[in-house]
Amino acid sequence: MYEATNVMYQTVLTELQEGTLIVTINRPDKMNALNKDVIEDLGNVLNEIYNNPEIKAAILTGAGEKAFVAGADISEFISLDHAAGAALAEKGQINVFNKIENSPKPIIAAVNGFSLGGGCELAMSCHFRTASEGAKFGQPEVNLGLIPGYGGTQRLTQLIGKGKAMELMMTGDMIGADEAKALGLVNHIFPQSELLDKTKDIVKKIKSKSPVAISKVIICVNEAAKGEKAGFANEIKRFGECFDTEDMREGTTAFIEKRKPVFKGK
Repeated sequence: MYEATNVMYQTVLTELQEGTLIVTINRPDKMNALNKDVIEDLGNVLNEIYNNPEIKAAILTGAGEKAFVAGADISEFISLDHAAGAALAEKGQINVFNKIENSPKPIIAAVNGFSLGGGCELAMSCHFRTASEGAKFGQPEVNLGLIPGYGGTQRLTQLIGKGKAMELMMTGDMIGADEAKALGLVNHIFPQSELLDKTKDIVKKIKSKSPVAISKVIICVNEAAKGEKAGFANEIKRFGECFDTEDMREGTTAFIEKRKPVFKGK
C-alpha cells in the first residue's frame, strides 16, 4: 500500500484527503493548458487511482481561479502531420480521457474557470461536473482548423444533444456556467470560494455508498450514453451480480435493522 501524497509529478499536484484524491493541474502561468507532460502525468495519476486501494474517489480541478484547463498547448501542434496528430489524440484518449470515463471509482471535475478545447473534453470525461460561477465552457477547435480530438464530438453530443453540440463546435462559441447547467453539461454551480468544499461534500456522500454498486452504475450509465444495444441485458446481469456481494447483504440488513450500512466494497 502506498500514499498518493508521496508521488511526485511535474505538472500535477495530488493530495489524498480521507480517501478522496484531489488532483490539481498545476500550470497556472499557462492557464493549465494540456501538453505532453500533463497528459503523461494524468495517465500516471489514473494508474494510481485505479490501483491504490486507499483512493476511493477523485476530484479533478485546476490551479488558480482563472482556468480549469484553457485548452491544449498549440505550440506542440505546429510540426505534426496527420499521422502524428492522430497518434497524439489516440494516446490521450487511451491513457487519460477514456480511462477517466471508465474508472470504477468516481472522478468528478470541479471546473474553476475556463474549460476550453481539451479542457472541456477533460471535464466531460469525468463522471459529472461542478463549476464555479465564472466558469466558461467551449470547443473552439474550428478556430484553428481542427476538430476536438479527445472525445469532444462524442461526449458533448451525449451530454447536451446533437443540435446544441453542433452549434457550439461549429461556431467555437463559449458558454457560461448558467447555460452549461441548463444544458446538462454541469450538475451544480457554486461560488468560487466554495467550489472544492461543496464538491467534496458530494463525493463524501457517494463514498458512503457501496463501492461495488457505484462501479456498476458507472459502467451501466456509460453504456447507456453510448447507445449500447445490450444495455438492458447488461443491467440485469450486473443487478444479479450484486446479490453475491457482501455489500448487498450489509446494505439490506442495515435497512431492515434501521441503521447506517458500513460498506467494504466486497
